[in-house]
Amino acid sequence: MKERKQRKFISEIEATCRQWLADGPKRLLEKGAVHLDSSDNIYKVKSELKNAAKIYSMEYYFEISGKIAHWNCTLHDLQLCFGVKEFLVISPQSASGVVLDAPEATKLLSAVSIALANCSSLWPAFVPVHDPSRKAFIGIQNMGTIFMRRFEADRIGSQVPIKFMHLEGLYELFVSKFAYCMSDHSMHLFRVHLLMKLTYQTLPNDEDNYDDIQEADTESAKSETSPGCDNPNRKHWDDDCPWNEWYSAEDPVMGFDLVVTWSEKVVESSLEMAEMENASPHEAEKWILAPNLYPNLDSSKGDRIGFASQLHLLVNALEMSFEAPFIEDFVSVENPGSDNLESTMVIPPPTVLDRVLKDLFLEDPQLPDFAKDEHKSSRAIKGAPVESLFAQFCLHSLWFGNCNIRAISVLWIEFVREIRWHWEESQPLPKIPANGSIDLATCLINQKLQMLAICIGKKRELNEEFEDCIGTKDNASANMEVIATFCLVLVPLLLPVLFVTDSEQGEKMQEVNKVGDESSSFHAQSQAFDEKRDSLLTPEGFNGSKTVESKFSANAQDVHSADKSTLDSIRRGSAGPVGSMKLLKLCQSLHAPFTQSAPLMTEDMHEERLHAIETFGFSCNFSAQLERETLSSDMSAFKAANPGAVFEDFIRWYSPRDWENDESEAKGPSTDLTEGMNVDWPPQGRLSRRMSESGNFWRKIWDEAPILPASEQKPLLDPNREGEKILHYLETMQPHQLLEQMVCTAFRASADTLNQTNYGSLKEMDTKMDQLYLTMASTLRPLQVNLLSNTSDTIEDLQRLCVVFEHVEKLLILAASLHRRFRQVPQISEAIFSNYYNFYLPTMGIGLADVDTQKEFDMKLQLSQNERQVVSNMFTPPTANQSWRKVLSMGNHLNGHEPILREIIFSMHDNASDNHYASSSPRDYQQDTETYRMYTCGTSNDLRGLLSPLRMLAIECH
Repeated sequence: MKERKQRKFISEIEATCRQWLADGPKRLLEKGAVHLDSSDNIYKVKSELKNAAKIYSMEYYFEISGKIAHWNCTLHDLQLCFGVKEFLVISPQSASGVVLDAPEATKLLSAVSIALANCSSLWPAFVPVHDPSRKAFIGIQNMGTIFMRRFEADRIGSQVPIKFMHLEGLYELFVSKFAYCMSDHSMHLFRVHLLMKLTYQTLPNDEDNYDDIQEADTESAKSETSPGCDNPNRKHWDDDCPWNEWYSAEDPVMGFDLVVTWSEKVVESSLEMAEMENASPHEAEKWILAPNLYPNLDSSKGDRIGFASQLHLLVNALEMSFEAPFIEDFVSVENPGSDNLESTMVIPPPTVLDRVLKDLFLEDPQLPDFAKDEHKSSRAIKGAPVESLFAQFCLHSLWFGNCNIRAISVLWIEFVREIRWHWEESQPLPKIPANGSIDLATCLINQKLQMLAICIGKKRELNEEFEDCIGTKDNASANMEVIATFCLVLVPLLLPVLFVTDSEQGEKMQEVNKVGDESSSFHAQSQAFDEKRDSLLTPEGFNGSKTVESKFSANAQDVHSADKSTLDSIRRGSAGPVGSMKLLKLCQSLHAPFTQSAPLMTEDMHEERLHAIETFGFSCNFSAQLERETLSSDMSAFKAANPGAVFEDFIRWYSPRDWENDESEAKGPSTDLTEGMNVDWPPQGRLSRRMSESGNFWRKIWDEAPILPASEQKPLLDPNREGEKILHYLETMQPHQLLEQMVCTAFRASADTLNQTNYGSLKEMDTKMDQLYLTMASTLRPLQVNLLSNTSDTIEDLQRLCVVFEHVEKLLILAASLHRRFRQVPQISEAIFSNYYNFYLPTMGIGLADVDTQKEFDMKLQLSQNERQVVSNMFTPPTANQSWRKVLSMGNHLNGHEPILREIIFSMHDNASDNHYASSSPRDYQQDTETYRMYTCGTSNDLRGLLSPLRMLAIECH
């Protein structure tokens, strides 16, 4: 009965194997073969078999194509150990998945062997045995001849003999498998083929504890400043990175594994193994570098702090900003909606607030370069430059009180109070250029701060002029006192002169001259002042040889009765003649006046003006009303520079398109201020139709405009009025208006900060940064045009933008970490980053919470000869603190580092003609055959005496 069930079981195995053989790999793929995650080219199919009361699972592993390499990292464990390409694994469907009973394992393996022989299959078959932690197998393979190969695999997980830690002991173990009668293996020669693979690992960043670092600092205090010495103070890896001012990032590169492989060698004695154990890794055939990245670098578990995480909190604050009409409502405890605020929305202590304000308003004698390292697409985002005052406020807000709405409100209120203090005390605002221009491409708050900085500058100038005037009056009073003193002293001296002799008169005159010399400084000051006054006009063609009567020769009555119209003929505030243009009523050159600059306006002021034009329509009179102050100032300056000019002269200069010429007339300015002598006069032409209409507002302004040069006019920009309006805007703006501009500026400033990172010439990173700016510009556009509402879908778009930002931020930090490690060989960092970029790219279109973290990044990079030294320098010699914690139990040290893993393949090759089966062997097998093979994989121990596991997979062939 048992034999019949056994035969049935063998038949089921045989039928399944025949079906798999008939289908072949390609057909099996079509039927749903499963791909192994650990390999790029290995698949498996599975079938369930029943024998008596037990159910077994039989799996067939196969490859599509390719040749089995010895150290291929994608090989299955059994492929690596036994050198097979395709194989079967049959195991019970139980909790352990192994056969614990040895007779049952032998019987199961025998059944599979018979079935494979009936199929004429050369597949090796394996059965897992013993405890699962031992990863033990027994196996068998029909070689198609009289030979049969058997496999045995086991693992020693504890109490590993010391001799197995060294190559010599492993060699003797392998030789003992076939040299049964030899007691001393070291005295006999066996041609054993050897393949060795060593794995080294760089020390982690936190290898030293804090106490050891403190001791090292004390001992090497004198050598800190010596050139070439490393700084003993422990620093973080990103201390010189641009984001370090705001947060410290975890190094995404934990370290590197260096895999060193030797080419196949033939060893004939254990002495050669001892010599090979002392060989340098630089003598190896291949060096393969594998980066160890931070666990779950491509996923988000909420424990990674960066710009992206804080921007997400800022977006949440924006969503809550619609719950109150005033910013103070989020701070006041009397706010009816304060109960809705979470208890976690704490406000930092006053010391933190003071530190932030000091950093924001710290006066820097030199303004930063706002366009330095700015991305080409940065200005497409309507924010503020990263070094500006408002951008720095937004960046501080990201880290102030975990960026909750209450903390932001407190910081903003104190920020505005500090700005008002600067205004009232006429102190310049830091981090804002007072160059007289407003950048309309930035956000409105930044424009307001720029205009306030200009108003503060104007206010300071007015204060200085006022102080100068006070000082001038004081000087005038002092001069009058000098004159009075002069008279009091001079008159008593002159009176006696009239009644003295000539000799006495000479002495008195010397005293008078002495007093006169003391008053000469006052006279010089008065003369210098007169020279600065504008001169009178002279008629055209004035003869320069004619003598001019001195004004001091005329009597007082003539001066007093001079024609008052002469005062109006004084040309003031002229910038020079305009080409050959002449005045209509006088044959004099038309002069261009110095005019006041047009009043500066922010974006909202421009929008109000455009809205008024759209409402009332554009016309000549309406445009004149909008520009009344500017137009009146220009007309007054024109009158002062051109005495006797008429309205038509102003139009010809100010608005040439409104003057219709009958003849061609030069209108452009000329660098040559001399006038031609033969010019047709008067000019021929007339006003345009719109300027000729009755009730023209331009002519009305002309008639009312006084004759004043620009230097004597009231400034068009009233700094006191505009400054108070700006402060009123900042103090009364609604919370959502503030948060909208903060979000735009924070995204732009964060991206500009990251853009300053030096990551070499990584084209993929450049592409992602370009895409990030374009994505931000399109997503933030509704905030820039005030189209956001509390029910808008833009909040969800902003949250998705935070996810995109986090993807790019992680890639950039990785790029920076790789670049700083491989500055001398940038091709290594480029290769690693490009490989990881392609691995990470499919996850960038989804949220980080949805990323499949089961698949890990695994890359092997083969190094060239000129790259080896740079990688070798990464394995710095262990310090005394590191050396005592490890006992070097294996050889082949690399800069004092022993391998963390050593893998060896021993093999023995024999010629079939040399054994007693040669006479019965076919001619095709009269060649070298691998008769014995042993694979060992071992690790070292540590100081505490806890040995790392050593796994030995041994094969016996008979």
